[in-house]
Amino acid sequence: MTSSRRSLGYVSAYPVIVATAGGLPAVEYLVIAGGGSGGGGGATSNGAGGGAGGYRNAVVGETTGGGGSNENLIAITSGVTYTITVGAGGAAAAGTGTDGSNSLISGTGLTTITATGGGAGAGNVLAVGNAGGSGGGGAGNFAGGTRTASPVQGFNGGAGSAGLGGGGGGGASAVGTNSAGVNILAAGGAGLASSITGSSVTRGAGADGAQGTSPSAGTANTGNGGQGRASSTGNGTAGGKGVVILRIPDTASYPTTLTVGTATSVSGYFVFTFNDSGTIGWA
Repeated sequence: MTSSRRSLGYVSAYPVIVATAGGLPAVEYLVIAGGGSGGGGGATSNGAGGGAGGYRNAVVGETTGGGGSNENLIAITSGVTYTITVGAGGAAAAGTGTDGSNSLISGTGLTTITATGGGAGAGNVLAVGNAGGSGGGGAGNFAGGTRTASPVQGFNGGAGSAGLGGGGGGGASAVGTNSAGVNILAAGGAGLASSITGSSVTRGAGADGAQGTSPSAGTANTGNGGQGRASSTGNGTAGGKGVVILRIPDTASYPTTLTVGTATSVSGYFVFTFNDSGTIGWA
């Protein structure tokens, strides 16, 4: 086994494993689940924002969602095909929204890495926000949903208000904002930036509650939550689909199997981005 210090561009003080025995890489990863959808609105009530999909990060020098430390790299095993599952965002709904779906990395000998789908925002039924990687916002006089606790992946959703307002969904780096009253926008919790692809990109944002009568869906492959509707009868919006990104030093063995994922070469690394489910493996 060899090891050395390689500059990551954004931080140079952290040791990076270049290769394990046989030239197989140790893999950094970013796994983000689908975001929860926002709650629907009623004639006099607001929908809450959807929570962001769980955010799990093993990039050296960065942090995982919910304020956790970066996770352990994956030590690749020869001959194993690793399955990458990219979770869908929660579908739009008239009342309480729909939770996002999990994203995973799985394979023989690997403890499955699961990012939990974002919790849905409560809607005009007035309820606690759903739990998830980050929790969805609550509606009416109810609390926001709780975040996944182990491993931590995001933050809780914001509470609704007695005036039938909807709270903001939790994000990867912040709690959703509590509602201050009906038809007063409650901001979703902020996302978290990663430079795994060579440039800083923020993903995993919670969505706003009571976002007018034309709320916006979560952006695809970010795991962002979907916004909740203000006082007008109709659906909230869908959560954003998740994403899985892997990175290895360009001195390590290149994968012999790669389906669906796209490969790029950036600053001494090969980066494999899965916007849809696929596989990767080393012979």
